[in-house]
Amino acid sequence: MNYNEQKVKLGFAECLEAGFYPMEAADMTFHQKLRRLELLTELNQRTKYNSLHVSLNFHPSEQHSDDQLREMAEVFLDKIGFAGQPYLLYKHTDAGHPHIHLVSTNIKADGKAISMHNIGKHKARPACVEMEKEYGLVVANSKENSLHDRVKPVNVQRALYGRMETKRAMNGIINVVSDQYKFTSLAQYNAVLGLYNIVADTGADGSRVKKHEGLVFRVLDADGNKVGVPIKASDFASKPTLKNLQEKFAKNEALKQAHKARLTNAVNMAFLNGVDNLEGLKKALQQKGIDLVVRQNADGVIYGLTYVDHDRKTVFNGSELGKAFSAKAILERCPNIAASEGKKQNGKTQKPGMAGHANAGEKRGFLPEFREVAGLDSGMLRAAETLLVDGEAGTGMDWELKRTKRKKKKRVRLSPG
Repeated sequence: MNYNEQKVKLGFAECLEAGFYPMEAADMTFHQKLRRLELLTELNQRTKYNSLHVSLNFHPSEQHSDDQLREMAEVFLDKIGFAGQPYLLYKHTDAGHPHIHLVSTNIKADGKAISMHNIGKHKARPACVEMEKEYGLVVANSKENSLHDRVKPVNVQRALYGRMETKRAMNGIINVVSDQYKFTSLAQYNAVLGLYNIVADTGADGSRVKKHEGLVFRVLDADGNKVGVPIKASDFASKPTLKNLQEKFAKNEALKQAHKARLTNAVNMAFLNGVDNLEGLKKALQQKGIDLVVRQNADGVIYGLTYVDHDRKTVFNGSELGKAFSAKAILERCPNIAASEGKKQNGKTQKPGMAGHANAGEKRGFLPEFREVAGLDSGMLRAAETLLVDGEAGTGMDWELKRTKRKKKKRVRLSPG
């Protein structure tokens, strides 16, 4: 009780429901909530364990409404044998994935105790499996149902309805990227966000955002234009403010170094297997869970490459991996670059990035739109990318790209106390 109520006090949680209580949760004090449970525990002094604390964790892509969380909480308690028991439901917002906490007692009104021996194995886990099917939830521990499979970029049209819709559409993705990926610059951060039609924007020169070293998040349309209402970084649960991101840049520098070899090996193997153009390299890396983000200027000239490894959740510029993996070196290893890539030819430039994960046409084979992503009925999202250039350059390059998928396990944790 104290743990959850402290979260509420700090603004990181909300008490959504007081089930089988005589009053609404919002109308009760801490002690009133606690006393309802204590009155039952006093009926049985022999039971060693008399309380239940459950955490139900959802996939980062699943943003359920409060009513849905209330319904699932009650269904879960019924399935594990706690039907009719008073309980408190808390929704926590301090992590990159949605999760709720349930607090109850196993002492019934007649003084008898509900057995909790191996309740996790024998009741909770089967209950979760059943609910995954009943509610169409992402299956816990499934390699095939990862973030790579389920999350699509922001649905731009739905996000244009206003600030609230925009924030809900962006929230889950920003939390996951900010909390889980290891990037060392704003450009690298945007290399991942851009795969979801989102960009972190420091503002134009002379703007209020730029002057105060702020950061806002914007939705990008299919042409890479910033649309909709800008949302301040501090409004999101993971607090991806410029200051906090800069702290991550420094920490991530060392954390990501151990994963260089996977990327360099993947690139070298692609060329050994006969890749001879940039598009072929992109496709070969995608099969390994790696996105190759191509940076081009307005004239279509390629000046940089960024590698986004969704398996290890790391982001590297080509130059960080070594000279052989820089844009210049990779283009030299692609003899058919002029025929297949967006290089400027005969005064014409091909718009970059239309053949990535999210824009591969009918053959992409996305899973059906997931339910209630970021609170939107149509859920899942389609992709484009904007990159802010590394260094001091203040302008950005906008393009459409693609997105692979990441895995986040859902766990049910039970503790007797």
